Amino acid sequence: MSNEQFSSTGRSSDIDNWLNSQNFNTTADIEIPEKLADQVIGQDSAVEVIKKAAEQRRHVMLIGEPGTGKSMLARSMTEYLPKSEMQDIIGYHNQEDPNEPKIRVVPAGKGKEIVAAQKREAMQRKQQKTTMLTMIMVLVCMMCLAWFIITMDTTILFVALLFILVIMMAMRYIGGNKENYLVPKLLVGHDDNEMPPFVDATGAHAGALLGDVKHDPFQSGGLETPAHERLEVGAIHKASRGVLFIDEINLLRTESQQSLLTALQEGKFSITGQSERSSGAMVKSEPVPCEFILVCAGNLDAIQGMHPALRSRIRGYGYEVYMQSTMPDTDENRTKLVRFVAQEIAKDKKIPHFDKAAVGEILKEAQRRAGRFGHLTLRLRELGGLIRVSGDVARERGADLVTADIVVDAKRIARSLEQQIADRYLESKKEYNTFVVEGDAVGVVNGLAALNGESSMSEYSGVVLPIVAEVTPPQTRSGGRIIATGKLGEIAKEAVENVSALVKKYSGEDISNHDVHIQFIGTYEGVEGDSASVSVATAVISAYENIPIDQTIAMTGSLSVRGQVLPVGGVTAKIEAAADSGIKKVIIPRSNLGDVVIEDRYMDMIEIVPVDTLGDVLENALVSCPEKESLVHKFTNIVSKGTEKIRPVNIRSSGPTPN
Repeated sequence: MSNEQFSSTGRSSDIDNWLNSQNFNTTADIEIPEKLADQVIGQDSAVEVIKKAAEQRRHVMLIGEPGTGKSMLARSMTEYLPKSEMQDIIGYHNQEDPNEPKIRVVPAGKGKEIVAAQKREAMQRKQQKTTMLTMIMVLVCMMCLAWFIITMDTTILFVALLFILVIMMAMRYIGGNKENYLVPKLLVGHDDNEMPPFVDATGAHAGALLGDVKHDPFQSGGLETPAHERLEVGAIHKASRGVLFIDEINLLRTESQQSLLTALQEGKFSITGQSERSSGAMVKSEPVPCEFILVCAGNLDAIQGMHPALRSRIRGYGYEVYMQSTMPDTDENRTKLVRFVAQEIAKDKKIPHFDKAAVGEILKEAQRRAGRFGHLTLRLRELGGLIRVSGDVARERGADLVTADIVVDAKRIARSLEQQIADRYLESKKEYNTFVVEGDAVGVVNGLAALNGESSMSEYSGVVLPIVAEVTPPQTRSGGRIIATGKLGEIAKEAVENVSALVKKYSGEDISNHDVHIQFIGTYEGVEGDSASVSVATAVISAYENIPIDQTIAMTGSLSVRGQVLPVGGVTAKIEAAADSGIKKVIIPRSNLGDVVIEDRYMDMIEIVPVDTLGDVLENALVSCPEKESLVHKFTNIVSKGTEKIRPVNIRSSGPTPN
């Protein structure tokens, strides 16, 4: 496969050449759509579902990786909701049962008027009562003063003062708080012609989601707060006739999910105290309207944590959407990513615009983070982080525009935690010589691993993983074992066990006649996955046959029990880690060849060899000797290749890299 054929497959043109054909100079020239749904990148099918769901008032569940636009899609739904009259919700005191406040629904804007009118009326009554009280006290004071002038008895003054205090206390405790019971409370208010509400209830506890009743420390003596005044509506009530968005829906407690299901079914939900120890536990209002559209989101694990009936309700009355994590690397999609850069700058409002070359660096990074040849990443939140860091660097340097050099420097600053850990890991391993990158050794392989396999980040961070094997006689007859050390996970253990099948197949001997010791050096945090199985097999076979392995070579790949080399994840990051460690050649699965997008500085540092079978691996990794020729020939006869002759190829780059 030639370099030209490889680099052009699935691509319309090179990024730099493509940018030269575009008619903008900076991102300031890019027009940003007004509607939020039109700003969503690469989720065309999801946008269509959102529009349909909004028009028909259906529920939606969005499942996908973080940063792919789930919350943005949910917010855009309000733009397509059919116009309907909003409602104000008012809570009233219930004279028959004070612990069951009455609920009234009125047209939008009327609630404020009603509450204001009731407050004015209550204030007038209070003023009349205060005026009457003042007149009585003045009259008593005048009478006592006149009596005092006649008799000159000071006791009269004390009696008058006591009488006034008694009147004030009586008015305070006898009907003094009655006005509070007469004034209703506006629970949910809207203005005329207001847009349907969007309420983000992500992470809300039960009270914030479903409504609650405030605690009343003064529960008697005329100082208590009326029950209707203590009502607090929840997110489900605020979202009535609008959209309620809940991310990570599986993190809601089961009880809250059940209550949410009830609210969906009934379209109304009473407000009650959420704490059994609170004075509000006895309060339960009449049902409060909550006719909302539910848009819930999460990763794939959210499905397992959801209440089955709640998911069934969404499926029966709505849509389920799985978000895209990559999109094809086409001219149209590149144009969308250019617009994305402009959108992020407009949202931030603090960073300068990008020139063409800087936009090109963002596009190249989108290619690299996609992890697949001919694709662009849709993990746009992380890409947006790089845009903002680049803008911050430009501001720090006093630049009016963000240039390509600034984006390159920002890549170094914006490295993920996993990448920073990997860099320090490689530094320490070099310092203590835990692996070598020159010469040869029997049973020693420079494997490659990715730190980020289970992370929520889209980027992988590669490290060199030295693997050592030794074959010894068993401690007991026919009691040979495979002994692997290095805190291995279940999948890694199974991958090691599978190596024994290949050893049996090519040697014709039972593995039980030997003890095979395999050590993963420096794996203090553990190893999981099967991407090291090719390395393990090579190390074991080298130790078994006493044939040295070239230490300038590193390798990665999964291995089937029939000897085929299968694809693995994070191949680009692994290659770059090998190059940083001084390794000259990397062996990878041929099926991963299209996933490699390395940075410019690695182009002349490392050679990449794609392979199909374990025989191909041994042919490239073992040092030339007569034993090697016999061994490779044996594997060639055992494993059917069915592929063309393997030879090193050059890999396309993703552009300049940080210093």
